[in-house]
Amino acid sequence: MKYSDWMLTAAERGNGSTRLDGRHPDGAAWTRGNDVRPLVHGAAYFAELLEAVRAQRAGDILLFTDWRGDLDERLDGEGSEVVRVLGEAAERGVIVKGLVWRSHLDKLHLSQAENRRLAKELEQAGAECLLDMRVRPGGSHHQKLVVLRHPGRPERDVAYIGGVDLCHSRNDDAAHRGDPQAVPFASAYGGRPPWHDVQLAIRGPAVGDLEAGFRERWDDPSPLSRSPLVWLRQLAHREDISADPLPPQLPDPAPVPDTGPGGSHTVQVLRTYPNRLLHGYPFAPDGERSIARGYVKALRRARSLIYLEDQYLWSTDVVGFFAQALVENPGLRLIAVIPTVPEQDGRLTLPMNLVGRVTALDELRRAGGARVAVYGLENPEGDPVYVHAKVCVIDDVWAAVGSDNVNLRSWTHDSELGCVVLDDDLDERPPADPGGLGDGARRFARDLRLELCREHLEAPEAEPPYAPGELCDPVKTFDILATRAAALDTWYENGRHGPRPPGRLRTYHPPDMPHRTRVLAMPLYHLLVDPDGRPARFRRRNTY
Repeated sequence: MKYSDWMLTAAERGNGSTRLDGRHPDGAAWTRGNDVRPLVHGAAYFAELLEAVRAQRAGDILLFTDWRGDLDERLDGEGSEVVRVLGEAAERGVIVKGLVWRSHLDKLHLSQAENRRLAKELEQAGAECLLDMRVRPGGSHHQKLVVLRHPGRPERDVAYIGGVDLCHSRNDDAAHRGDPQAVPFASAYGGRPPWHDVQLAIRGPAVGDLEAGFRERWDDPSPLSRSPLVWLRQLAHREDISADPLPPQLPDPAPVPDTGPGGSHTVQVLRTYPNRLLHGYPFAPDGERSIARGYVKALRRARSLIYLEDQYLWSTDVVGFFAQALVENPGLRLIAVIPTVPEQDGRLTLPMNLVGRVTALDELRRAGGARVAVYGLENPEGDPVYVHAKVCVIDDVWAAVGSDNVNLRSWTHDSELGCVVLDDDLDERPPADPGGLGDGARRFARDLRLELCREHLEAPEAEPPYAPGELCDPVKTFDILATRAAALDTWYENGRHGPRPPGRLRTYHPPDMPHRTRVLAMPLYHLLVDPDGRPARFRRRNTY
């Protein structure tokens, strides 16, 4: 397998101003010799993060970015509140630096007050947390990243990246009973919304790439906001508006020895930065859309199964690339796991949030017909689970996890951060080459897909009615998930008589949206919900 068959080259990234690829001695746009572990659910991530931060000592470095941060969110029980854990690290002499989206007003169901409180409390503890509003109008910094560096102890260096913010509602586990510290949400999810999410723990040279990306944002000399109103608020609250210098970046961690699990993972860091009007980012003057480009390139090699977990799955411009793959490859199947209900259920906001999904799913089903399966999740009690994960696995070879969703906003408009993982280790379980292109199946991608599928099926791979290894077959996986979901759907349709069938998947049926509702909702959807951050020349050709 050639890495360039699946991953972007430095030229294909389309951003010659970033130092991300040029910093590699071999000129490659990826790093080899990493150890990547998926942390499924916020509870698993938070517990590991807590232990890692508490092990840091004076002179170590902690860098983080966030869309929303709640200072009182507990990582693992009483006394593990985010602000306390990070503040105590700063008091021990750890260099703690954060970039948190400033956010729009809380009345828009966003996080302005929460993010400002987190930044203020961390500053008082000796950390530095900047409220970053260097975005397009209506945009956000959506990256979720923590980098921990340890001078003199590089074996401890680790980066965490994915969909999990350091905030309320994220601390859930496989039982999916929700985080007791919850954000206001659509009524269908109750007062404690069950939450499904995925984060990656990365060790090895890729940690240096993720740190370099953080430093590009930190070193940006542009003002944190262009708004005069924000300037006045900054003065009134005596906010820190100037980034203090960071210590020089340490050498990248050495490759992890490939002595069993780990050390075999090649990682590419992908980002979205918008085409910011007037003065752009110095590290991406025309924006960067390498997440979109990475997906488009990988989809061209999809032959057997695209397994997708996504918060939104919107935009015909975006899903058109998935649809094209389905049309061109008659044996290709697509499984998508999405939220059954959007997070907002207002009279105005619900149609805006639904119309992009309904039109996107229409296009996918026209392209793939019965080869497209879309599911919602519920917990064992029958409550809907909010799918916040952003995961894609193609042919058990290419795996991507990040902050980005499948929509125009994530591919063009907000800042996003994701990683693609290719495993050097082949997975010999049949089928050994599901895509049929000679790439084989790769252990990381297959194991990630299997872990997620087993949870949704409520059955380990070896349990009846499945023979050991049966879920390794993408075609059989497609059929197994369909059978389980149909059994649960039928149980509900028959009045829930008898034992509840195992499994958590429910067939997703898009709501009927009258043509008039679609027409009225579509302009607001494009303007507010799923805007396009590309330069005009890319929009005209629907390229990235």
